[in-house]
Amino acid sequence: MNDLTDFMLCGNLSVSDNGHLNFAGQDTAALASEYGTPLYLMDEERIRERCRTYTSAVRTAFSDKGRVLYASKAASFKRIYEIMREEGMGIDVVSCGEIRTAEKANFPLSNAYFHSNNKTDADIEYAIERGIGYFVVDNEEELFAIDRIAKEKGIKQAVLLRITPGIDPHTYEEVATGKVDSKFGSAIETGQAFLITKTALSLENLELVGFHCHVGSQVFDSSVYIATVDVMVKFVYDVFLKFGFITKKLDLGGGYGVRYIKEDPVIDIKESILEVGEHVKKCISQYGIEMPEICFEPGRSIVADAGLTLYTAGTVKNIPTYKTYVSVDGGMADNPRYILYGSQYTLLNALKLNEAHDMPCSVVGRCCESGDIIAENVKMPESTCRGDIIACLTTGAYHYSMASNYNRIPRPPVVMLNGGESYLAVRRETFDDVTSLDI
Repeated sequence: MNDLTDFMLCGNLSVSDNGHLNFAGQDTAALASEYGTPLYLMDEERIRERCRTYTSAVRTAFSDKGRVLYASKAASFKRIYEIMREEGMGIDVVSCGEIRTAEKANFPLSNAYFHSNNKTDADIEYAIERGIGYFVVDNEEELFAIDRIAKEKGIKQAVLLRITPGIDPHTYEEVATGKVDSKFGSAIETGQAFLITKTALSLENLELVGFHCHVGSQVFDSSVYIATVDVMVKFVYDVFLKFGFITKKLDLGGGYGVRYIKEDPVIDIKESILEVGEHVKKCISQYGIEMPEICFEPGRSIVADAGLTLYTAGTVKNIPTYKTYVSVDGGMADNPRYILYGSQYTLLNALKLNEAHDMPCSVVGRCCESGDIIAENVKMPESTCRGDIIACLTTGAYHYSMASNYNRIPRPPVVMLNGGESYLAVRRETFDDVTSLDI
């Protein structure tokens, strides 16, 4: 490869003298040999660095009126919650499975925010029994259910309301969540946001503490958040005028983008948060209301480029005058994002970075699906062959968490890298694991 900057998406990537890809300072070929493939690698130091970038920026922007919550659906396993606890992060969770995983990591659930557009009664009861800090409530039916169950448990439950601000972030349609017709939240434009606020304030077993919004993912432009602040602060002010309610928390969600390919821009997270912070203060001052605690919910931007997936190449099939397929021992079972979103990736032959990557090909998986594609129109060395190690970059978010056993394929392990050492965070599934629930 002539220009190494083509794939240097993050500072934790480098090339060894023998042309191997290094990740977090470690030889990926050696890691593949030790742990097998497919293999999820996670750079613990990078995860901690990103946590500290966010917490430092929010502290600078808002002093004691800021809070960072890790959106744990991006990557949810016990070790992640341990790291978040150690880094002083809050978390948001979207299921009882995530709650239980956090609990097993001894994460203080009083610092957890429970999302979801359709929490069952069983979900609500489970969360309350485990001392969940906050419910982020999507709709009136959920409000009534939480109120009823909180009464049965003899508590007063803190809640935030999810509000739809009507912002289009110009991102993937599947992950745009701030538009008026989103399945999430109550829209300001339709008046439903005010109605659900009135309802929440009337319920005896709930304490309304504030509002939440989230406009989408892979957002690279601060203007999206600034527009959201304009809408949400005005809403907070209008709620005060209508109901006399002083908002204690305003959660602006997450969604900052990451680099999957070289064309994706680099975001200065600290600069962006400081810019948003200045705008929040300006808006709050304009309306003359009390500054609420401002929350951010980064997920992808905490863990995405801290992750890398290794595969072993199998069949290399050339169809003359048409295309070349490089098949690997993973696929849509461990990375469904291409088939879901058409997501783009940077892929490399981790053993041959001293060779030009100039053979156009499609890197495809082993599942029995024509759509089992990891990436189209990528470049690999002409010498790519069976047994080579293929690296897919920026896979720390929505890979392990979205993995399945499709075609009865066991899920890969998660190996954490830290200070030149490696350790298992999640072991590789076995065939017995896959069949363990069968009766």
